[in-house]
Amino acid sequence: MTQIWIDGKVVPCTLISAGPCFVTQLKTKDKDGYEAVQIGFEKKVKNLKKTDKGKEYKYLREIKDSLSGYQLGQQISISDFQEGEKVKVAGLSKGKGFQGAVKRWNFKGRNQTHGVKHEERAVGSIGGTGPGRVLPGHKMPGRMGFDRVTVRNLQIAKIDVENNLIAIKGAVPGRKGTLIEIKV
Repeated sequence: MTQIWIDGKVVPCTLISAGPCFVTQLKTKDKDGYEAVQIGFEKKVKNLKKTDKGKEYKYLREIKDSLSGYQLGQQISISDFQEGEKVKVAGLSKGKGFQGAVKRWNFKGRNQTHGVKHEERAVGSIGGTGPGRVLPGHKMPGRMGFDRVTVRNLQIAKIDVENNLIAIKGAVPGRKGTLIEIKV
Protein backbone atom coordinates (compact mmCIF):
# COMPACT_ATOMS: atom_id res chain seq x y z
CA MET A 1 0.00 0.00 0.00
CA THR A 2 0.95 3.61 -0.47
CA GLN A 3 -0.67 7.01 -0.40
CA ILE A 4 -1.22 9.52 -3.18
CA TRP A 5 -2.52 13.09 -3.35
CA ILE A 6 -5.88 13.64 -5.06
CA ASP A 7 -7.43 17.15 -5.02
CA GLY A 8 -5.33 18.22 -2.03
CA LYS A 9 -6.19 15.15 0.08
CA VAL A 10 -4.04 12.16 0.98
CA VAL A 11 -5.71 8.93 -0.20
CA PRO A 12 -4.50 5.48 0.97
CA CYS A 13 -4.16 3.24 -2.08
CA THR A 14 -3.03 -0.22 -3.07
CA LEU A 15 -0.83 -0.40 -6.14
CA ILE A 16 -1.61 -3.36 -8.37
CA SER A 17 0.49 -4.53 -11.28
CA ALA A 18 -2.24 -5.46 -13.74
CA GLY A 19 -0.19 -6.54 -16.70
CA PRO A 20 -1.89 -7.44 -19.94
CA CYS A 21 -3.94 -10.64 -19.80
CA PHE A 22 -4.74 -12.74 -22.84
CA VAL A 23 -7.75 -14.87 -23.74
CA THR A 24 -6.32 -18.38 -24.00
CA GLN A 25 -9.49 -20.45 -24.42
CA LEU A 26 -13.21 -19.97 -25.00
CA LYS A 27 -15.35 -22.66 -23.33
CA THR A 28 -18.67 -23.29 -25.08
CA LYS A 29 -21.84 -25.03 -23.99
CA ASP A 30 -21.64 -27.50 -26.86
CA LYS A 31 -18.11 -28.68 -26.17
CA ASP A 32 -17.58 -28.10 -22.41
CA GLY A 33 -21.12 -27.90 -21.02
CA TYR A 34 -20.81 -24.29 -19.83
CA GLU A 35 -19.71 -20.90 -21.10
CA ALA A 36 -16.51 -19.39 -19.75
CA VAL A 37 -13.47 -17.41 -20.80
CA GLN A 38 -10.01 -18.65 -19.80
CA ILE A 39 -7.52 -15.86 -19.20
CA GLY A 40 -3.72 -16.15 -18.94
CA PHE A 41 -1.39 -13.81 -17.03
CA GLU A 42 2.46 -13.58 -16.91
CA LYS A 43 3.89 -15.42 -19.86
CA LYS A 44 6.57 -18.08 -19.25
CA VAL A 45 9.49 -17.53 -21.61
CA LYS A 46 12.03 -20.20 -20.74
CA ASN A 47 11.96 -23.98 -20.41
CA LEU A 48 8.72 -24.40 -22.34
CA LYS A 49 8.23 -27.97 -23.59
CA LYS A 50 6.28 -29.06 -26.64
CA THR A 51 3.78 -30.77 -24.33
CA ASP A 52 3.10 -27.42 -22.64
CA LYS A 53 1.55 -25.93 -25.77
CA GLY A 54 -1.43 -23.87 -24.64
CA LYS A 55 0.06 -23.51 -21.14
CA GLU A 56 2.41 -20.63 -21.90
CA TYR A 57 1.14 -18.61 -18.96
CA LYS A 58 2.08 -18.84 -15.29
CA TYR A 59 -1.51 -18.16 -14.15
CA LEU A 60 -4.64 -19.43 -15.89
CA ARG A 61 -8.11 -18.51 -14.58
CA GLU A 62 -11.62 -19.07 -15.86
CA ILE A 63 -14.30 -16.42 -15.68
CA LYS A 64 -17.85 -17.55 -16.23
CA ASP A 65 -19.13 -14.96 -18.65
CA SER A 66 -20.88 -14.77 -21.99
CA LEU A 67 -18.51 -15.24 -24.91
CA SER A 68 -19.72 -12.16 -26.79
CA GLY A 69 -16.96 -9.60 -27.07
CA TYR A 70 -14.10 -12.08 -26.57
CA GLN A 71 -11.83 -13.60 -29.21
CA LEU A 72 -9.05 -16.15 -28.86
CA GLY A 73 -5.72 -14.37 -28.29
CA GLN A 74 -7.39 -11.05 -27.44
CA GLN A 75 -5.44 -8.81 -25.07
CA ILE A 76 -7.23 -7.49 -21.99
CA SER A 77 -5.44 -4.48 -20.54
CA ILE A 78 -6.05 -1.86 -17.88
CA SER A 79 -7.21 0.61 -20.50
CA ASP A 80 -10.64 -1.06 -20.13
CA PHE A 81 -10.95 0.60 -16.68
CA GLN A 82 -11.50 4.29 -15.92
CA GLU A 83 -10.46 6.46 -13.01
CA GLY A 84 -13.23 6.89 -10.44
CA GLU A 85 -14.92 3.63 -11.46
CA LYS A 86 -16.18 1.26 -8.73
CA VAL A 87 -14.77 -2.28 -8.90
CA LYS A 88 -14.85 -5.44 -6.83
CA VAL A 89 -11.59 -7.16 -5.99
CA ALA A 90 -11.35 -10.86 -5.07
CA GLY A 91 -8.35 -12.78 -3.79
CA LEU A 92 -7.04 -15.09 -1.09
CA SER A 93 -6.73 -13.50 2.35
CA LYS A 94 -3.56 -13.71 4.41
CA GLY A 95 -3.00 -17.09 6.03
CA LYS A 96 -2.55 -16.92 9.80
CA GLY A 97 -1.67 -20.54 10.51
CA PHE A 98 -3.06 -22.66 13.35
CA GLN A 99 -4.95 -20.45 15.81
CA GLY A 100 -6.88 -21.08 19.00
CA ALA A 101 -10.61 -20.61 19.42
CA VAL A 102 -10.29 -17.20 21.12
CA LYS A 103 -8.53 -15.63 18.14
CA ARG A 104 -10.22 -17.67 15.40
CA TRP A 105 -13.85 -17.43 16.55
CA ASN A 106 -13.69 -14.47 19.00
CA PHE A 107 -14.50 -16.63 22.02
CA LYS A 108 -14.44 -14.79 25.34
CA GLY A 109 -12.23 -17.17 27.31
CA ARG A 110 -12.80 -18.16 30.93
CA ASN A 111 -12.44 -16.36 34.25
CA GLN A 112 -8.99 -15.76 35.63
CA THR A 113 -10.15 -16.43 39.17
CA HIS A 114 -12.25 -18.92 41.17
CA GLY A 115 -10.13 -22.00 40.64
CA VAL A 116 -9.40 -21.60 36.93
CA LYS A 117 -5.77 -22.47 36.34
CA HIS A 118 -4.07 -22.53 32.91
CA GLU A 119 -7.41 -22.58 31.07
CA GLU A 120 -8.10 -18.92 30.39
CA ARG A 121 -8.11 -19.37 26.61
CA ALA A 122 -9.52 -22.90 26.42
CA VAL A 123 -12.54 -23.75 24.25
CA GLY A 124 -14.68 -25.07 27.12
CA SER A 125 -17.44 -27.61 26.69
CA ILE A 126 -17.69 -29.04 23.17
CA GLY A 127 -21.00 -30.85 23.56
CA GLY A 128 -23.05 -33.15 25.74
CA THR A 129 -22.79 -36.90 26.13
CA GLY A 130 -25.88 -37.43 23.96
CA PRO A 131 -24.32 -38.11 20.58
CA GLY A 132 -21.01 -39.20 22.08
CA ARG A 133 -19.03 -37.34 19.43
CA VAL A 134 -18.27 -33.81 18.27
CA LEU A 135 -20.87 -32.66 15.78
CA PRO A 136 -19.63 -31.34 12.39
CA GLY A 137 -19.14 -27.59 12.06
CA HIS A 138 -18.29 -27.05 15.73
CA LYS A 139 -16.11 -23.99 16.28
CA MET A 140 -12.74 -25.27 17.44
CA PRO A 141 -9.07 -24.35 16.98
CA GLY A 142 -7.63 -24.78 13.48
CA ARG A 143 -6.14 -23.06 10.48
CA MET A 144 -7.24 -19.46 10.05
CA GLY A 145 -7.21 -17.26 6.98
CA PHE A 146 -6.32 -18.18 3.38
CA ASP A 147 -9.98 -17.88 2.32
CA ARG A 148 -11.35 -16.33 -0.85
CA VAL A 149 -12.49 -12.82 0.03
CA THR A 150 -14.28 -10.29 -2.19
CA VAL A 151 -14.22 -6.58 -1.38
CA ARG A 152 -16.87 -4.59 -3.23
CA ASN A 153 -17.19 -0.90 -4.14
CA LEU A 154 -13.50 -0.05 -4.22
CA GLN A 155 -12.73 3.02 -6.28
CA ILE A 156 -9.97 3.28 -8.88
CA ALA A 157 -7.87 6.31 -7.92
CA LYS A 158 -5.26 6.36 -10.71
CA ILE A 159 -4.34 4.35 -13.79
CA ASP A 160 -0.84 4.22 -15.31
CA VAL A 161 -1.27 2.58 -18.73
CA GLU A 162 2.44 2.70 -19.63
CA ASN A 163 3.56 0.73 -16.55
CA ASN A 164 0.33 -1.37 -16.23
CA LEU A 165 -0.36 -0.07 -12.70
CA ILE A 166 -3.72 0.55 -11.05
CA ALA A 167 -4.04 2.45 -7.76
CA ILE A 168 -7.16 1.29 -5.93
CA LYS A 169 -8.44 3.35 -3.01
CA GLY A 170 -8.29 1.25 0.17
CA ALA A 171 -7.00 -2.23 0.96
CA VAL A 172 -7.41 -5.38 -1.11
CA PRO A 173 -7.38 -8.96 0.22
CA GLY A 174 -4.14 -10.92 0.37
CA ARG A 175 -0.50 -10.38 1.03
CA LYS A 176 2.06 -8.79 -1.26
CA GLY A 177 2.40 -10.75 -4.49
CA THR A 178 -1.03 -12.42 -4.31
CA LEU A 179 -2.94 -12.96 -7.55
CA ILE A 180 -6.20 -11.01 -7.44
CA GLU A 181 -9.17 -10.60 -9.72
CA ILE A 182 -10.61 -7.17 -10.58
CA LYS A 183 -14.16 -6.95 -11.94
CA VAL A 184 -16.34 -4.00 -12.85
